[in-house]
Amino acid sequence: MRSLTHTTRGSGRSDRRVRLPDLRSDVAASLVVFLVALPLCIGVAVASGVPAELGLVTGIVGGVVTGMMRGSSLQVSGPAAGLTVLVFEAVRSFGLPALGVIVLLAGLLQILMGALKWGRWFRAISLSVVEGMLAGIGLVIIAGQLYAAAGLPAPASGLAKLAGLPGALVKALDSTAALASVAVAAGTVLVVAGWRRLPRAARAVPGALVAVVLAAAATWLFDLPVATVRVGGVLDAVRLPGADSLAALADVALLGTVLAFALIASAESLFSAAAVDRLHAGPRTHYDRELVAQGVGNTVCGLLGALPMTAVIVRSSANVQAGARTKASRVLHGVWLLLFAAFLPAALTFIPLAALAGILVHAGWKLIPFRAVATLWRTHRGEALVLVVTAVAIVAVNMFEGVLIGLVLSLAKAAWDASHLRIDRTDDGQGPVRVQISGTVTFLRLPKILDALEALPHDRPVELDLSQVHHLDHACRTALEAWAARHHPAGAEAVRLHAVPDDTRTPDRPPAPSTAPH
Repeated sequence: MRSLTHTTRGSGRSDRRVRLPDLRSDVAASLVVFLVALPLCIGVAVASGVPAELGLVTGIVGGVVTGMMRGSSLQVSGPAAGLTVLVFEAVRSFGLPALGVIVLLAGLLQILMGALKWGRWFRAISLSVVEGMLAGIGLVIIAGQLYAAAGLPAPASGLAKLAGLPGALVKALDSTAALASVAVAAGTVLVVAGWRRLPRAARAVPGALVAVVLAAAATWLFDLPVATVRVGGVLDAVRLPGADSLAALADVALLGTVLAFALIASAESLFSAAAVDRLHAGPRTHYDRELVAQGVGNTVCGLLGALPMTAVIVRSSANVQAGARTKASRVLHGVWLLLFAAFLPAALTFIPLAALAGILVHAGWKLIPFRAVATLWRTHRGEALVLVVTAVAIVAVNMFEGVLIGLVLSLAKAAWDASHLRIDRTDDGQGPVRVQISGTVTFLRLPKILDALEALPHDRPVELDLSQVHHLDHACRTALEAWAARHHPAGAEAVRLHAVPDDTRTPDRPPAPSTAPH
């Protein structure tokens, strides 16, 4: 109880009074998170091509089941826009009944990775790959939801979505119903984007919820020809894995999708946890436990045939900013979702699909790290290239292969950086010739180094600066010493060495002198 109490020393009073402020804060925060999560749960489900109720089921499990577990105290889980593209592709390829099996196996794989303490290794994934993945997802979401905003069917692939946008615009301009739908979606985006500019008191109510309510009210009052959410019973939407679904496990492609679900959901959750930890001063995330918690949640979602879950930064940051102090806030937000699904599911039938499309267009836009790309281009263009290529690959190919391309490219860049060598020569015509070698100096680069050194004038002393060398292997050190011995200018001091790396000294060899007179 120590983390939940703030008693003074010597106090014999009960914990109950001390914990009441925490409980009040958590209840208030849970209501805010519930209002943020409700439209997102529905919108992500619709965009994924599954019944809206399954989004609520995943939100409930994320709050009540994952929220109870140890790992991250203030992070909130549920259906995420970041998995929308992957879920849509899985449902299209294997059918809705197979979704539960895929999510179930992905959850079990997450539990296994957490038990093996692999959670911390997800932090080793290049941030450029993760941001590129989110950017690619954002682009595909925006392209797909622009069709939904006009009430038109969207093409299957990301490139086809982008290529078909001009034709979709022409069709929308010729249809009154499509124009009405686009107007509802545009109004939703404007409300969500502009809501954060209002005074703080107004922003206590989430902008996405206000936008959905206004869109529903406008559709009802003006009798707009706009499609709305279709709702059955929540229990009717739950699909337990059956024999037909289990038979799909023989498909190797399905197992690849399971791996993609597990890896991408885990990476997104743990990167979100790192971001949430920077927002508060409470207990830090235990990554392996959080990975197990995510796995348990996805296992339950899979058994119920629902959407996969991941930690969601939007809900988590709303939870922290609303004053949450313990994990009770995220559990209670799941309870509110459960009560809504049990007693008010019919309210969903008033929500226009165009409004949900507008919310997802805004969410997709926020996934694209425009500032990060600009900053990386100025400082680390290689990382910017990895980010852009990953995003383009996801749009052009698919989610899983696009991420793999990004990972391979990031590894290739790391290998290049590790082996990169630079030789700078400065010669003012008088005095010694200055040569600086920077990077990693190994025997693979020895021909280049010796060619550069042999090209130096033999009648001038040389200052060889190795202060920027990260590593100098034994072969290169021996070759440099041999070259220094051969270099005989007309003077006592032939070669001056600066800052030879310490890690190149061998046990039986003393440090090299700073000068080598000949």
